[in-house]
Parts: sequence; structure tokens; C-alpha cells
Amino acid sequence: MSADANGWSGDSTNDLSGESRDVVQAGSVSGGIHFHQALGAPDRLRTTPRQLPADVHAFVNRTDELGQLNAVLTGRDGGQLVVSVHVVAGTAGAGKTSLVLHWAHQVKDRFPDGQLFVNLRGYDPREPVTAEQALRRFLTALGVPSGDVPQDVDDAAALYRSLLADRRMLIVLDNAATVGQVRPLIPGSGDNLVLVTSRSRLAGLTVRDGARRITLGTLPEPEAVALLRAVTQDYRPGDAPDKLTELARLCAHLPLALRIAAERAASHPHLSLDDLLADLHDESALWDALSTGIDEEAEAVRTVFAWSYRALPPQSGRLFRLLGLHPGPEFGLHAAAALAGLTRSRARQLLDDLVGAHLLEQTGPDRYQFHDLLRAYASDQAHDEEPAEQREAALRRALDWYLHTADAAQTWLQPSEDHLPLPEATTQLPPLAFADYDAAADWAERERATFPHVVRVAATAGLHQHAWQLTATLWNALSASAAFADWLDFAPIGLASAEQADDTDGQLLLLNQLGMSHRSVNQLDQAVAFLNRALVLARTAGKRMDEAHSLNLLGLIHLRTRRLEAATAHFVQAISIFRDVGGERWAASAQSNLAGAHLEAGHLGEADAAIQAALAAHRALDNQQSVGNSLWLAAELHRERDEIEAAREVIDEALGIALSLRNRGLEGFWLLTLGGIQRAAGQHGEALASYQQSALLHRRLGDHSREALAWRGTGQTYAAMDRFSEAAAYHRQAAAVHRDLGDEWEFAVELDHLAAAIHTEEPEAARAHWAEALTHLTPYTDPRATAIRTRMERRLAEADD
Repeated sequence: MSADANGWSGDSTNDLSGESRDVVQAGSVSGGIHFHQALGAPDRLRTTPRQLPADVHAFVNRTDELGQLNAVLTGRDGGQLVVSVHVVAGTAGAGKTSLVLHWAHQVKDRFPDGQLFVNLRGYDPREPVTAEQALRRFLTALGVPSGDVPQDVDDAAALYRSLLADRRMLIVLDNAATVGQVRPLIPGSGDNLVLVTSRSRLAGLTVRDGARRITLGTLPEPEAVALLRAVTQDYRPGDAPDKLTELARLCAHLPLALRIAAERAASHPHLSLDDLLADLHDESALWDALSTGIDEEAEAVRTVFAWSYRALPPQSGRLFRLLGLHPGPEFGLHAAAALAGLTRSRARQLLDDLVGAHLLEQTGPDRYQFHDLLRAYASDQAHDEEPAEQREAALRRALDWYLHTADAAQTWLQPSEDHLPLPEATTQLPPLAFADYDAAADWAERERATFPHVVRVAATAGLHQHAWQLTATLWNALSASAAFADWLDFAPIGLASAEQADDTDGQLLLLNQLGMSHRSVNQLDQAVAFLNRALVLARTAGKRMDEAHSLNLLGLIHLRTRRLEAATAHFVQAISIFRDVGGERWAASAQSNLAGAHLEAGHLGEADAAIQAALAAHRALDNQQSVGNSLWLAAELHRERDEIEAAREVIDEALGIALSLRNRGLEGFWLLTLGGIQRAAGQHGEALASYQQSALLHRRLGDHSREALAWRGTGQTYAAMDRFSEAAAYHRQAAAVHRDLGDEWEFAVELDHLAAAIHTEEPEAARAHWAEALTHLTPYTDPRATAIRTRMERRLAEADD
């Protein structure tokens, strides 16, 4: 696994933090300091999302409810929006989503900044969509790159509110089960309208958020008959009104059941309605016999489902019930074909049949989803009608397809990573083939919500090899912009499966991946715990390559916490083992980390030799991300030596690599170095722009420390411009962050810069800052720390004189 250093903690840029793909992602800091907007930095990209699904075909009536929604838009004087949150509550199948979507399409022009839509799946048979997941989708739709979305839900919600503060948008939150799913998605201000559909009343939104509520019941009988007539009239205009009334009653006047029944009647124009009603009566009698006392509406819905399902051709019916076994709520054509053991073309034909019967919804090109009631019904039918071995075979085919497709994506997304030796797939359908990096990243992004379900279902089914191999492969199939927090949600399941399977290689791989991922989200204690477990297991099992990986990763954590001697010792050990076992590629990564440790300590000669060796090795291996990391180290070294032109040349090449990989974390971090080079060259305006962009990227990533580093660079730049009060403001803000993070070294360095900025106007305060900084530097004895301590002691002595 890649393990290149990615940051150093020198006097002006710092924070060595990890692998070539590992970006620190903690919660963001909401500070009151704003960057100088006259610098000409690019404005935040404003996009106009249009996320509403298609309007409902043959929508009829509900005029009273539509009138209530219209009343939301204006006050009595015809002025602005008067209700910002509106809940449409009602029983399952009552048509809540249809009503809201129909109205939303009628009024969407009143919301010129666009519409956001999410199905929260609060009543899905498996896991609902969380507010954090919905926020990530919305922020991406609003123009925030997915990798820039803060990982902390509160920080993501704050960014979301900021983006919507000056907009007028319509936000539809469909199928919410709890207030907790909804509240983080409510804008804080502006002329935005939130429409929520739910089976519950969500009373908390009324009490705390001032929401208005419509309770949607079943359709009045005339409207139910009108809906049936609207769908069937072009196919069977001669149906008698009394027969349609009887059909409406059998459907309990519920729109979902009515539409399914109407689609069946329309698709069988040669059958009399009497025959169709007789079938439905028979089905209803069966459900009456099996009834467990559930309410009338639920019985009616299940009756209509069964009636429509049993009318399907055998292959369509089989696909319907097998889709109830799919791990996630949404799926693509290829996954459906693999699950059912079909060719793509045959699967597409059968999926079209299910969409036509209103038993499945098409959400995009070759993308489908169930209504949650239908998904539960399909799952029930699979368990009732498919033998256990057939269900397991179908699930294995689907899991195999996801596993082998993720492996294919890894080839593009993490080309330097070793591929797992995978068992032969049980599905005849080949995995997807990706033409380039972007195609693989798009697939990973599209399936991100499915990945946790796939691993959980595999583990629950006792398919532990699938579970751990999927977990490990999906770690490498995350796009560079993806969030490690998503992977960490299901990674423990994969590790438990590796333990259940007694697979040492799987345990070692996942323990190291867990260590890397926890470090990437600043959970260092957890990272050390996993890596120490991996180190002990590797030594016990005699797995020297895994031992070297664990040593290298532990070295990075020591480097992060500025235990430089321990970091250097770990890297040297790792390099030696890697070379002993023929792992030259990994030795090159550890060599980069060793270079970072030398540079951090101020051993410039040793750093130079290690950088050149690592850069040559990475170029020979064509590992672009690691090349970029070595270039960044070279840029820092050149800047230390005042070789500004050479520094600018290599950092520009590094930033080009970050952009080509769509890795905003690397871009943001390497912009800190660019800002320092520009400041050294006297290009103060350009430096401030680089720091501003870096701060924005790190705030979106939720990286406290690196956002504060951008503030530090801004303060240093203002000091170079003799604008010391502005410099001091930025240094105070950065110092507060480092203090809150418990980062003694960075806090001390920031106090030094703050004291330098204020010593002319506030000499006593500056002296106090230098004195405090010295107390925090006591544990550090490396040359750079010694030089900084000596300089501060000299400034204190001068102040005493």
C-alpha cells in the first residue's frame, strides 16, 4: 500500500501527514477571519442543480392539497415565501411523492437557483440515507467537489447553509423517517423552501422549525376512479364506471396500488375488467386468509402487488424477486444482470417489463430503484419462492461482479497498489472495463452508497471471504476525492470477516488500511492501535512485507507527532525489509518518508540525497502521485536554500499532477508551498491568493491543521508587506486552532510568528508569547527545533535589554 509522506512541519509550512493517497480529514474550523477579496481569487462556482425526478404521468385531482401547497409560497399581501419547511405526511402508498413532485414541477420557475432532491429511504428494508450522506450529495450538486465536502456533519451542514444563504431553491426530502434525517438539511436563511414527505408526523419540525403540515389520506372515490380512467382510457375506453369503482375499492383508494392495477388493466386490453376483478378478488381472499391483522390499506397494497406480480411472465417475475436480494436500494443494469445470471440485453428487456408494470422505477440510463414497499415485497417473494441455494448463488454472482469491477477500477484509481488474488467469478457477465481514470472514478462515485450494503450483506450471509476482499478492494476503488470516513463505516465488518475466515493476509491488509484511514481523519490513537496489531501479527506470522508496511505507517504517525528519531528509525527499518524481500516500489515510498523526516529535522544534506533517490525511483515506476510527493519535498528543500526559481519549477509540476488526479487534498496542501515560494519571491498578491485557495480547500476537506497553516502563510505574507495588524489577526486565529488540536509544536511556532508581528506595538505581549512558546518546545531536540528555540531566547533577551 502506498505510504509516501505528504507534509512537513518546518518554520512556515508543516504537518507531515501520510500516504500518497491519504489526506487528513477532520472537522473544519469556523472562524471569523476572511481573506482579502481584492486579490482576484476565483469566485465559488455557482451551479444550478435541477434534480427533480420526472413529473407524474396522469396526475389527477388532489386540488385541495395543491392549493395548500400554493399557499406556502406567498403571504396575504402576495409577498415573499412565508413557510420555509412543509411536511406532507400520510400512509404508505398514499401518493405523497407524486403530489410533491407534481407541485414542484408546477412552481419550479419560482426557484431560479434550482432544485435539490433526495430519497432518504427512511422506510427502506435496510439502512436509510443519513443526513451526512444527503449533505454530501447536495454539496456536490452545489458545485463543491466531493473530496472537498467536510467529513463532520455539523461542518458540512454549515457549508451547506452558507451556500444557500443568498439563493432561492426548492429542496425536496422524500421518505424521511426521523427529524434527525431532516434537520441538518434545512437552510438557515434565505428564500428556500424545504418539502418533506414522511409516513410520520415529524412533530419536532413543527415545534422547533415552524414547519406546516399536510396530512394526505387515501383518494376520495371519485378521484380514485378518475386516476384509473386517466391511465386506462386510451387502451380500454369501454370499461364501465361501476367496475372501475369496484377496482378502486379493492385498491383501498391508494394511489400506488391504483397505478399498478391500472397499468395491468391497460397492458391487457383483451381481458374484460370482470376477469381482472375476479383475479384480484381471488388474490384478496388469499390475503384475507393470511392476514395477521395489519390495516386495510396495507392488505390492499400487498394484494395489488401480488396480483400484478403473478401476472408477470416467468422470467420477469424471477428477476423481480431476485432484485429483492440486491444489497442496495439502487442498482445498475450490469448488477441486475449478474444477480439474475442474464446477459445485459436480456436483463434490459426484463427490466423494461418491470418498469412498464410500475413495479420498478428507472432513475437514469441503466439505473433503477424500487419503491420501498415493493422492495420489501420482492425480498419476501425471493425467500418464499427461491430455494436457499439459488438465493445464495444469485447473491454470490452479484458480489463477484462488484468485487471484480472494483478490482478493475483500482487499476486506474490506485495503479501502484497490489491487486488481491481474486477467486474466479461465478457470474458469466464480465466486470466493467474502464477507458480511463475518469470513467473509473465516476463508477466509484456512482456506487459509493452501495458499497457499505454490499459488504454488510456478504458478512451477514456468511460469505466472509467476499466481505473482507470487497472491503480491501473498495479501499483501493475509492476515487482520490472520496471520503475515508465512508470506508471506515464498514471496514470493521470486513476485518471481522477476515478474522472469521482465519485469513492472516486479509487481516494484515485491513489492519494496515484501517491504520492509514484513521490517520487520514486525524484519529491517531486508533491508527496506532490498528498498526501495532498489524505489526505483531506480521512478525508472528513471518510476513516480512506486511511488517515493513506497518513500520512505514507507524513512522508516518511518529513524523506527524514530531517524534523524528522514532520516525527515522521506523523508515530505515522499513526500507531495509522492503529491499530484502524485493519490494523496491515500497522502498521508494519509505525513502520519500525518510526524506521528509530529514527535511523536518533540518538535515538538508541527508534530505537532498533521499529526495533524489526517491524521485528517480518513482519516475522509473511511473507512480505519478508519489512523483508529485517527491517534487513537493524537492520544492521545500529548494525554498529552504533560497533557490526560488528551482522551487517554483518543481512545485508547478507537482500541482499539475494533483490536478490531473483530481486530488483536491494534495492540491490544497501543495498550494501552501506555492504560497511560500511566491512570498519569498516578493509576489505578495499571488501568495495571498494561493493561501486563500488552500484555506478554502482544507476547510471543505475539514482539515483543521492545514487550514490554520494557510492562515499562517497569510499572516507571514501580510507581515512581509508591513501590514502587521492584519498579520497578527491571522496568527491569532491559527494559534487558537493549533492549541485546540493539542499540537504543541505548531502552537509554539504560531506564537513565535504572532510575537514577531506585534513586538513593535505590544512588546510585553510579544515577550509573553515567546516565553509561552518556549515552554511548548521543551520536548523537541532536533536541529530545527533547537534553532527556533535559540532564536526565541535571543529575542527574549533583547526584549529584556
